[in-house]
Amino acid sequence: MQKVNIAPRKRRTRLVTIGDFEVETRGLATGFWTDLYHRSMTVSWPAFFASAALIFVFLNAVFAALYMFGDHPVANVSDDLLLSLFYFSIETLATVGYGDMHPQTNYGHLVATVEIFTGMSFLAVMTGLIFARFSRPKARFVFAKYPVVGNRQGQPTLMIRVANARHNTISQATARLWLVREERMAEGDTVRRFRELILDRSEHPVFSLSWTLYHAIDETSPLYHLDQEELAASDAVLVLNLGGIDDNSAQRLSARKVYSQEDIRWRHRYVDITGDSPQGRLLLDYTKFDDVIPEATPGDG
Repeated sequence: MQKVNIAPRKRRTRLVTIGDFEVETRGLATGFWTDLYHRSMTVSWPAFFASAALIFVFLNAVFAALYMFGDHPVANVSDDLLLSLFYFSIETLATVGYGDMHPQTNYGHLVATVEIFTGMSFLAVMTGLIFARFSRPKARFVFAKYPVVGNRQGQPTLMIRVANARHNTISQATARLWLVREERMAEGDTVRRFRELILDRSEHPVFSLSWTLYHAIDETSPLYHLDQEELAASDAVLVLNLGGIDDNSAQRLSARKVYSQEDIRWRHRYVDITGDSPQGRLLLDYTKFDDVIPEATPGDG
């Protein structure tokens, strides 16, 4: 039997953005049609409505062309046949039916029936997608631009400041911090490992303003005895996941922030954003939220 060589199916290279980082993938099927709902939910609003408009125009153009195959299937059509059938298709697809034009043959009624069913289905899908996009909970958590490593109660500590921009109450707020870096195994191969950085306080009962997360760099910490050069050599990143329940909507909110090792400010601390207003109230100055300053070392001053 003659051997038949079948050329492998080519799959394009894909660029995926995770936080501020770009990852190139190759050889993985995109699954456009099988994951169409996810794409519709995650695409930007301008792209979403532009795509919906293009589909709407395309469907009406297709049905207008189908009407042209019949023998005068629509009554009261003007001399501009194609444009009139296109307008009639829009009226039928939207189930408006102004009455100026109407099907007058069995073929016309058949095409109109299929188009009405298509229009009802399209309207139902669009209504569901628009509602889902508007009702989808979205957190407005603010993450400090830089993580800092400084001393806290005499212990080297990794600190990350976060805030709730809405200033509403987030109940059962939780935070988990991970270190992702390349590590060499005993067998000699290099793998990317995920190690959790235990936080001093990973839960907040009523997260409504700001919250500083602390990870003590002691003997149990994956960061113990690691410096900036070693983190850079292992291509390390920090991944912070933050979530909680919005008391206003009773929905679960979540957000993620990815920091590269270049973002970490060593031997620094955050500028204090708290103070007193002229009226004697607590003042949070978010213009200083990302500001960091070097730590004072012994002998300064």
